[in-house]
Amino acid sequence: MHSLIVGCGDTGVRVAARAVAAGDTVTGVVRSAQSAARVRAVGAHALVLDLDHDTLDLPACDRLFYFAPPQREGETDTRMRRVLSAMTGAPRFAVYISTSGVYGDCAGEWVDEDRPVNAESDRAKRRVDAEQQMLEFCSHACVLRAPGIYGPNRLPVQRVLDGTPILNDADGGFSNRIHIDDLAAIAWRVGTRVMPHRVYNASDGHPTGLGIYYDTLSHMLDVESPPRISWAEAEQRFSAMRLSFLRESRRLRNQRLLTDSGYVFSFADFRDGLAASLRAQAPLD
Repeated sequence: MHSLIVGCGDTGVRVAARAVAAGDTVTGVVRSAQSAARVRAVGAHALVLDLDHDTLDLPACDRLFYFAPPQREGETDTRMRRVLSAMTGAPRFAVYISTSGVYGDCAGEWVDEDRPVNAESDRAKRRVDAEQQMLEFCSHACVLRAPGIYGPNRLPVQRVLDGTPILNDADGGFSNRIHIDDLAAIAWRVGTRVMPHRVYNASDGHPTGLGIYYDTLSHMLDVESPPRISWAEAEQRFSAMRLSFLRESRRLRNQRLLTDSGYVFSFADFRDGLAASLRAQAPLD
């Protein structure tokens, strides 16, 4: 079996290691020599490409893992369109990691995969387009709608140490998350079998207010919790991108994923995930 991982970054390298261990021939598509070295370190082949501009000479594969984000502008994912057009044929299995942002703001309601998408930003619209492309390309493709991905070196440690304010609990909504190790394990699992459904919420299933997450991390770092600010002040201090995330509130259900895959989370409790991530975190400069 040949696994092709397009966008073989932090999540992709973890999937590549699993695929190599399973006996697959693995090719990871990356943008830089540094990323290529990480791919080779787990026993996979590395292919350095600019997905937007280079001629895409891609190997045939049995499993396609597509983890590359869309380009930064527009309402369609032209990057994915180039990649899929360059494929010699549809693989037996395909996995695309999308985002739960395709649901838009749900006012804190519980959300399962039957809820219609309601992309409110161009960023989310590009993801909806990418999902549709992948589902049309491969009859057994699975879309994983992931929320905030955390893990070693993917924590807001510096913000906490700097005392950067966060939105107060009254103005904030629910946040959802998944540890990167769980996300990679789920991606590999659904990429090795025909799943009963084609879209899954890849979340740990335990949404909380954002303040709880930051307070827990602060406690683990033995520093004061970040100060809270109102929405009006946040609009003056935060970037448009950060505000767009904060405007959306939903609680993701993951029962379909648990039932269909039988997966048992390593870090369903984000507190355990934070503790493990901090132990593995590279020291800050």
